[in-house]
Amino acid sequence: MSSFRERNDRKTGKKQSFQKRGEGRLDRPQTPATQGRGGGETERKPARSRPDADNFLWGRHPVLAALANPARRGSGRLMVTEDRAEEIQRENLANGHRIEVVDSVALGRMLPAGAVHQGMAFKVQPLEGVALEDLAEPAEGVIVMLDQLTDPQNVGAIFRSALAFGARGIVVQDRHSPALAGALAKASAGATERLPCARVTNLSRALEKLADYGWRAIGMDGESDLTLEQALDARPTVIVMGSEGDGVRRLVAEHCEAMARIPMPGGFESLNVSNAAAIALYEAARAQGRAS
Repeated sequence: MSSFRERNDRKTGKKQSFQKRGEGRLDRPQTPATQGRGGGETERKPARSRPDADNFLWGRHPVLAALANPARRGSGRLMVTEDRAEEIQRENLANGHRIEVVDSVALGRMLPAGAVHQGMAFKVQPLEGVALEDLAEPAEGVIVMLDQLTDPQNVGAIFRSALAFGARGIVVQDRHSPALAGALAKASAGATERLPCARVTNLSRALEKLADYGWRAIGMDGESDLTLEQALDARPTVIVMGSEGDGVRRLVAEHCEAMARIPMPGGFESLNVSNAAAIALYEAARAQGRAS
């Protein structure tokens, strides 16, 4: 059976924009990782035995979302299996990125153990994010603030829920937040490429600044007497989620207008933080008349 590249060459008579590993020099765009001082390409170092997940996106949804993100144009190294290369070429999804074809086993070796790559991986530089002011104006809708949540699966799932329920964006503390790549990006199903994220030095000061723009903050606390339904209304709202172990920290909680809980009549008062965030986002959207 002829390969996709051979079939397409016969049909169009044109040289393809991707090639298999080992077929001459890799044809890839210059990035900060591949540029020398004179602007030319430098030799790429061999892959490390323990890949750095912060530099990779993998899985179909995260990679395709990154390819469609204008902020990614002209950067990154796209590596896919032959069948995925055919899909990307057929549906014109590359958006200017060169395609490097590798086999599934070799692709898996480049990624952390257990990574479900679905035939796609994208080596990238971190996104710069947005300024807090970009989320604050105009003051309407919902913003999610994450207070020292470090589990990539939970943070990724919260990004996915926030995008689904129409949140304006996510605010995290720069020093205590995982990179928006790797397992986090996989769990977000591409939401990290579409939902703005602001990284700030101090969450309390960020809440003060948001308050100046007209935002109110509601922190989540399972011990509060006030329910989430009672605390929410149509005003611009920041929902503050704390870590599963410690919850919202005291100084951050002091900058919240109220702390609220999710009623759990089932008698089992324990929710994963990403599940709690999804419920809070739904309730906030409903309070503002935006949930159908």
